[in-house]
Order: sequence, then structure tokens, then C-alpha cells
Amino acid sequence: MRKGILLLLVFICFGSQAQIPIDLTGIQKKSATQVTSTPNRLEVSWPAKANQKGKIILNLAPQSPLFTSIQLSQQGAFKEIAANLDPAFILTIGKRDLITQNGWNIFFDKTHKKPHQSYLVNLNKKTASVHTDGSRTVIRISEIQAATFNGALEITLYNGSPLFNVAAVMATEVDSTAILYDAGLVSKALVWKSISWSDSGDKLQTTTALTADTSTNLAVKYRTIMGTGENGNLAVFPAPHQYFYPLDEAFNLKFTWFGRNYRNMLPGYGIGIRQDLMGDDRYVPWFNAPPKTQQRLNFFCLLSPATPDKTLAEVKQFTHSDVYKPLPGYKTMSSHFHNEFVMKVLLANQPVPEKPTFVEVFKNTGIDIVHLGEFHYTAHPKGPDEQRLLELKTLFDMCRRYSSDKFLLLPGEEPNEFLGGHWLAFFPKPVYWIMSRKPGMPFITDDSRFGKVYRIADKTEMLKLLELENGLAWTAHARTKGSTGYPDKYKEEAFFKSDQFMGAAWKNIPGELSEPRLSKRVLDLMDDMANWGLKKHVIAEADLFTVEPENEMYAHLNVNYLQLDKLPNYNNGWQPILDAMQQGRFFVSTGEVLLPTFTVNGKKSGETSTLAKNGKATIALEVDWTFPLTFAEIISGDGTQVYREKINLKHTLPFGKKKFTFTTNLQNKKWVRVEVWDAAVNGAFTQQVWLE
Repeated sequence: MRKGILLLLVFICFGSQAQIPIDLTGIQKKSATQVTSTPNRLEVSWPAKANQKGKIILNLAPQSPLFTSIQLSQQGAFKEIAANLDPAFILTIGKRDLITQNGWNIFFDKTHKKPHQSYLVNLNKKTASVHTDGSRTVIRISEIQAATFNGALEITLYNGSPLFNVAAVMATEVDSTAILYDAGLVSKALVWKSISWSDSGDKLQTTTALTADTSTNLAVKYRTIMGTGENGNLAVFPAPHQYFYPLDEAFNLKFTWFGRNYRNMLPGYGIGIRQDLMGDDRYVPWFNAPPKTQQRLNFFCLLSPATPDKTLAEVKQFTHSDVYKPLPGYKTMSSHFHNEFVMKVLLANQPVPEKPTFVEVFKNTGIDIVHLGEFHYTAHPKGPDEQRLLELKTLFDMCRRYSSDKFLLLPGEEPNEFLGGHWLAFFPKPVYWIMSRKPGMPFITDDSRFGKVYRIADKTEMLKLLELENGLAWTAHARTKGSTGYPDKYKEEAFFKSDQFMGAAWKNIPGELSEPRLSKRVLDLMDDMANWGLKKHVIAEADLFTVEPENEMYAHLNVNYLQLDKLPNYNNGWQPILDAMQQGRFFVSTGEVLLPTFTVNGKKSGETSTLAKNGKATIALEVDWTFPLTFAEIISGDGTQVYREKINLKHTLPFGKKKFTFTTNLQNKKWVRVEVWDAAVNGAFTQQVWLE
């Protein structure tokens, strides 16, 4: 009897410490990463910077912290940055409305008002593997689970940087699901001496880490929280754009946290990133999670032996300090802002600052040209005439006052009249027009104070105005929000087929964590319009209301790099800007991936290339990037179908600049364009080169 009990105890002890299988067959022999394993222990080191290596030691035993040690070599010797940490994820699951509007492209969803529940993501260490993926190494540990979501934990190490990514990669079988997630690194015992961050005023803040700290949500700049130990810092931050679900405000909703017992769900002491479930408490669509899609709930970590300010400086390099990098031969332009400075300040008799904060925000972000969307349901577009003309004059005067040879603030509106859906108008100079015309009134009148005044009665006259004044129009937030169904519904209309209708605008709607690129909605439309046989183009749009220094502007911004050597003078008009847009002489970027040159057989975007009979074409592409790249895609069409040729770029290291040459066959194709995306799902895309 005693012998049987003893054998049972031995079996229980052995079973509780059983070694989980570790698959190392996916490691390439020439990999610069070094991997060793012993029972329930995995040690992986990778080349970070010159003469520097990163190392993580993982404990695969149940109930033990996963990260036994996180280290960085200094002068050839490894020193521990942090120890005994667990990755932590909280998954919030809600319900997506797929019926009342436009399916997964919905924006006007109030997910936060519907039943939802948050779950701790549980890690059950059953199997582990390590494989080489280009210049990166991926450690995969199964399994993880939260409610109906199941998957695996992935840790990705990036050669060339002390950077790694931690991701809960999960899927559900349940339809109509919307999600949010919070994440970070948690320890049972306090491992940090201090916690640091940059406040929303761009000043570094540091507090002593105390065992009794209850969790605190912080409004920070650069989306980063740092823990400091004896030998350096570990910074935690999200993907700079993908992590932020779409809103039409860029409020800073305290996207980081630190302390103990976060949300009463993580009992340890941690640092991490978070989403506000309530958003701005209006339309809060969260992220889509269609059935069987692999949602990547992830965050980045950067190791540094330096002080917190220098560590943050390293993080900031990935987004050029949240500034759009200047490129020779280009000017940056951002569009679609409902700041309403005219109605809220200038015509409301409020004090007028010498330097309005919204103008300074744009300048500090590296935006050269701002196209406004004023009077968005705040003014009098249909009159009375006196009021409408005064509002326009005030807008024009404001733009003139705050423009210079280095910055252009340009008037624009989202009229949403005559054509259908929502659309933007852009003229190359101040134009006075009223969005109604009473019977008997002429189309054009001459006003002694304002000069020529147009009165518009219908879509035909709207097109005539655009033609006479050489203006442009395009669909705002196409196929979603107030443009659900557009431009598809008016693609046969004369105004849409005209050269004055440029195309559509691109913004990351909807939010989707399984896609390797942003806003597939508009990229697909871009291809559709080209296959319709129309030479249309797609610009980036922000579609934001308030623009303030404390906002999380960069996460919600994107820009157009227009091919312009210099800015036009406001007083002489800005026709060169509209010409670059109309002719497709630009590329769109989130800021981290830039495309200074792009040609197809020597022809630039917006131009037409004549193909050889065999259809062979040479695509020359210069790429400038921060996060390591993931892929480029050559996208073409024959008037009916869309063709995709994906080029794996996972061999790239962080912070590179290279000229790529791709040879492809474009026989029978009518257009071609290129996209490039990185490891944080930041990207850039060209406009089409047309083929004949």
C-alpha cells in the first residue's frame, strides 16, 4: 500500500514538471539568432545593434512567470533589464451590428452601449516552437484562450534592433463580434525601480515604483510607458496606427497604464497599453473580429541600457518623433478637418490668438498643407446670402492670415449636397458659392464686395462650377459612414466620370487586427475605380474635428506626399496642389514607410506606360522605413479582375532605405500600383501607372 502511494506521488510530481515539447526545426542554419533549450527552458538571443545583443529566457513550466529574464548585452556582457514577467492580455468582447448599415464596414456602431464582457487571456503552456522568418525569429507557445477565442502566444524578435513584439494571436467561430484589448507585462513581485513616460505636453515624467501602487491610466505622448530597473529600461508601446480603432476625434483617452491590479483583473504589478471602452461616447465601433480571422492582440517592447529620456528617444525614432519626414521634391498634405475655427471663434466674437493651437499642431507634425472641411453642419451653406458670403470671406481671410511660404492653410468644405453621400470640395483659389438658388436667380451674379458669386441648384450646376473654377471633388469616407453605398451608386453619373471628380479618400475604417494592411475598404475601391476604366485617385484623409496639442493626433493622421518642389503663394492661388492630386503625382503614407521614387518602365504614378508585346515591365521602387518591412505588393487590373503579386520583405532590418527593382508581367493589364507594409502594419501606397 505504502509502495503504491509512493509511486503515485512520484507520478504526480513528474507529471506536474513534465517537459513540454519544443520544436526547433524551423530555425534556419544561417540564422543570426542563437537558440538553446533545456527541459522547460528556452533561451533565445538575437543581434540588436552593432556589438549589442538581446536575450530572453523563457520558463515553460506551468505556474511560472514566462519571462525568466530579459537581457541586453553591454560591452559583450549581458545585463538583466527585467525578470519574472508575464505577458498579460485582457480581451473585451462585444457585438457588431452587421445588419442595419453596411456589414463589416460599419462606423456608426455604438458597441460600448451594447452588452459586452472582458476576459483575462489564459496561457496554458502545452507546446512551443521557434522558427526563422526572414530577419526575425518567432517563438510560438500554445495555447491561449479567452471565452470563445483560442490561439497561441507569439513573441517576435527583430534582428538589428533591441525590439520585440508580444502577440496573443486568437480567433473565434462566433459571428458579428467586435473586440478591444488591453495588454502589458506583469510581475508578482515589483521588478521596477521607477516608471517613466512623456506627458501630453511632451515633458518626461518619472515616478518611483511602489509595491502599493494601484493601477493608474495615463494620458501620454508617443503612446509609450517605460519601466526602469538596475541596468536599464524596457519600453512598452503599441503599433502607432493600427492599435487605435477609428473615431472622428483624436482625444487622448489615456492609452497607457502602470501599477497593481489593473482593472481588478491583473493582480500583479505591471506596465502596459489600454483602450478606453467608451471611446468618446458617441459612435465607438471597436475592432472587427470576423469568424476564423487571426486577431493579433499585440504590443512592442524596446530594451535600452540608457536613461528613460534616451530610451524614449529610441522609441520615437520609429515614428520620426510623430513628425512627417521631409522628402526632397515633395510637400506633405493632410485633408478633412472640421476644426470650425471660423464659427466657434472668429464669428463668435471670441479672442483670436496670434498663433492658434490647431495651426501650431499641424506645423509641429510636419504637415506643409492643410485642406480644411469647415462649416460641417455649423454654418449656412444655403444662405441667407449675406451670412453665407460673410462666412466664406472670414474663412478665406483666416487661411490667408495663417499661411506663409512654409505652411498653407487652405479653405475646403464637405458640402454633402447635390451629388449623394458625403464628398469634399477643393478650389484652387477663394470661390464664393451658395448651395441653393431661388427661382429667377441667375447662376452667376457679380457682388460689389465679393466679386463673382455662384448659386447652385443641382448636380449639373455643381459640375459646371467645378469646371469653371477648376475645382476638385471626391468621395469622403467612401463606402462607410454617410457615404455608405457611394461612389458605387453614382459611378455612371456625368459628374463622377468628369476630370473634376478626383476619386475618393482613405482612412483606417474599419479597425481590423487580423489584416496586414490598413483600410482594405478604400484600397479595394481604388482598384474597382481603375477597373471601371476611370483614371481616379485616392488621397489620405483624417476626418477629425478637434485639433489640440494634447490630442493623440499622430495615431489618427495620415498624409499625402505631393510631388511639389515648393509651396504656392496663397495670394496667387494653389493650382499646383490640385494638379498634383488630379494627375496622381503623390503617394499616401502613415509616416513610417515612404516611397520617394516609383516608376513602371520609367513612368511615374499618374502617367501612362506603353508595354512591350510580351508584357514584361520593370518596377523601380525606393523605400524608406523605420519598423522592419513585411511585404510589398504589386497590384494590377485588366478592367475586370484584380491581380496581386506579394513580395516578401521580412529579410529587412529596422531603419533602412533601399532601391528595389521588380520584374513582372503586366500583359493585358490596364493599370498597376504598389503598396508597402511593415511589421507594425504601417504603410504607404502609390497611385496607378496606366498601361497601354
